[in-house]
Amino acid sequence: MTANKKKFLIVGGVAGGATAAARIRRMTEDAEIILFEKGEHISYANCGLPYYIGGVIEDRDRLFVQTPEAFGRRFNIDVRTRSEVTAIDAAARQVTVRTADGKEYSECYDKLLLSPGASPVVPPLDGIDSEGIFTLRNVSDTDRIKRYMSNHKVRRAVIVGGGFIGLEMAENLKHAGAQVAVVEMANQVMAPIDYSMAAIVHDHLQQQNVKLYLEQAVEGFSHEGEELEVHFKSGISLKADLVLLSIGVRAETRLAQAAGLKLGDMRGIWVNEYLQTSDENIYAVGDAIEYPHPITGKPWLNFLAGPANRQARIVADNMVMGNNERYEGAIGTAIAKVFDITVASTGLPAKRLKQMDIPYLSATIHNGAHAGYYPGSMQMDIKITFSPEDGRLYGAQIVGYDGVDKRIDEYAMAIKNGATVDDLTRLEHAYAPPFSSAKDPVAISGYVAGNILSGKMTPLYWRELKDIDTTKVTLIDVRTADEYALGTISGAINIPLDDMRDRLSEIPRDKQIWLFCGVGLRGYLASNILKANGYEDVRNLIGGYKTYKAATAKINTPEGFGEAADNSQANASETSGCSADAPSCSADKEVIKVDACGIQCPGPIMKMKQAIDALSAGQQLEIRATDAAFPRDAEAWCNTTGNKFLGKRSEAGIHIALIEKSTPCAIEAAKPQTNDLGKTLILFSDDLDKTLATFVLANGAAATGKKVSIFFTFWGLNAIKKTHKPKVKKDIFGRMFSWMLPSDSSRLALSKMNMMGVGAKLMRYLMNKKGVDSLESLRQQAIDNGVEFIACQMSMDVMGVKREELLDNVTVGGVASYMERADRANVNLFI
Repeated sequence: MTANKKKFLIVGGVAGGATAAARIRRMTEDAEIILFEKGEHISYANCGLPYYIGGVIEDRDRLFVQTPEAFGRRFNIDVRTRSEVTAIDAAARQVTVRTADGKEYSECYDKLLLSPGASPVVPPLDGIDSEGIFTLRNVSDTDRIKRYMSNHKVRRAVIVGGGFIGLEMAENLKHAGAQVAVVEMANQVMAPIDYSMAAIVHDHLQQQNVKLYLEQAVEGFSHEGEELEVHFKSGISLKADLVLLSIGVRAETRLAQAAGLKLGDMRGIWVNEYLQTSDENIYAVGDAIEYPHPITGKPWLNFLAGPANRQARIVADNMVMGNNERYEGAIGTAIAKVFDITVASTGLPAKRLKQMDIPYLSATIHNGAHAGYYPGSMQMDIKITFSPEDGRLYGAQIVGYDGVDKRIDEYAMAIKNGATVDDLTRLEHAYAPPFSSAKDPVAISGYVAGNILSGKMTPLYWRELKDIDTTKVTLIDVRTADEYALGTISGAINIPLDDMRDRLSEIPRDKQIWLFCGVGLRGYLASNILKANGYEDVRNLIGGYKTYKAATAKINTPEGFGEAADNSQANASETSGCSADAPSCSADKEVIKVDACGIQCPGPIMKMKQAIDALSAGQQLEIRATDAAFPRDAEAWCNTTGNKFLGKRSEAGIHIALIEKSTPCAIEAAKPQTNDLGKTLILFSDDLDKTLATFVLANGAAATGKKVSIFFTFWGLNAIKKTHKPKVKKDIFGRMFSWMLPSDSSRLALSKMNMMGVGAKLMRYLMNKKGVDSLESLRQQAIDNGVEFIACQMSMDVMGVKREELLDNVTVGGVASYMERADRANVNLFI
């Protein structure tokens, strides 16, 4: 070493090491820089390795950011590949290097940087060294896997470990034509996210025909000919052609430990805020270091490329200019593509906060990635955790199809800057329909969290609901009757949100009221109504039925691999659902296509029902939606209505169901056989209060899914007259009745305290002020809910009322029509 020219040695030539070397050169031309890498390559794309194996990245050379020769020439760096630093003499400030041919030599330094990375965990299991078992950490591992797949027919692949890399490999091995099984010792995949979010990933993996073995531990491997067998501790065995170990990685600290450098509590290399080790002339970055978490202040290991590159830039400045740049720490922001979905997390999930006894609250929302009216809007599931004291944001998790990367980065920046959930509502988002909504999902999560924090909404979480005795609370499903019929939570009663104010008498005041809807919004609105009406103990299910259903779904142990001769074809048929040449579809039948993408719950099911109602028997409907739960709901709906569910498939986040409308006989046969077939009401009065009661009762009955008929006779006909009636020819008696009777529903009087019409006007004013639907609105709701209106023919004849004067949806019938309905009903009311 010369007196003026400093010498920097760098151990490790991937993300941290190569970045630091380039930065040091940019800081000074007056330095000698030597970069040691024990492998053959430097500065390559670790995260791209699974996609090269799967064939998504076809050109191997695209994995390399720089070759050793090009990198060395551009930055005037002495790059020495296949050179392993085997020892450090900190006192003498020199290292020992062993080359690929076994020769050893020493190099001295002024400053030394360690960037050794991490090594894959390989447990000492029986048969672990068998041919066909791999780990994936570097280019050499990748080349070995590619060669093996070229020389062997890989029809069945088992991935041990359900982390980010494991699931990326599941997708890519499936893309390469293999059947795939994922074996995970924990009860969920992707440890950095909470179970409720991982459950959405579980569902998607199963949709992609990945066999998911949760809470299963591998105890060994055996080999019969070219066939591997994976043995579980539970006694299950899987035959496989390839096994990938993706159990995790361990900080590579052997060199540092042998040199006497301090290791931290997590057994990583200890560094201070300047990324300096316990030796002032040695620095360290990347997967091998341990550093306090910015939120908890506790040491942790962070195996991510982004922080490693940031650390490299900071450490280069400190090595050259002295310790001036401080490292703030990383919060663990990660993202992965898992087939069609994207999974991302940042900060601390609820389970880690619970493990560390840190008080927290959480909010879960399900929103479109951009405006629902613009084509291609995909569902996005977001969960955030935050402090119950000041609302400080702790973490965020997202599972979605589009725009996940943008939002997780916003959350990460907010967390690193100590933002609160209230700050999320102040983020100024770029808005145009193809990119976002006027209220972006990030802002909405902040609003929901703010409502929880302020006490405006009392949260109910899925685990609490899962374990409760529902007889001790009043559990109310505030979704529509159609949604309720497709499936609900055991013990729940159905009071749709729009009927809530009219049915308060059905809700006891001496129990806790637990509400839920599809995703949480309607439950929140219902809780506001109840609280405003004096109900004190009201809670709303966070994330709604969608979160509860996903989190409580049972994952059955798969039966093992099939024996398909051509796996790529098998995979295609498994995931494509119904196609034009499939047995259950008829290529010569007209298929009506309906787009329900971007529509929030319960929109897709309602749109499907409307479309089916308009079809003739035998016609087929293809409906596309972005709600992942839609195909199951569509199938359940077909099972209850007698229509034929022909198949389902997914295409880049679009969920498609194919349905054939059955004949009326088949639909009738599918209806449940019960004595409680319907409700009938007779409206004899035209008093405003009695007419209101009639429609309230009819809507309540219709919400249970039963057939409801109202028979309008004599004065009751006035409730269904048109406001703007055509001119009709009447005799003298008909004209007399027209003069004496109310012209339409707006003219109805109260049965008591009418006071020359003032009472009726006061009643309507008070209803409007208190948010109670008007008579006309209740009547329209009854029509929309399928309530049958029958006008008495005899009463019409006597009173001179013509059919043209009545609402269009009214049918005209006699006593026989009413009696036929009454015979099939178990409730008959005369009003």
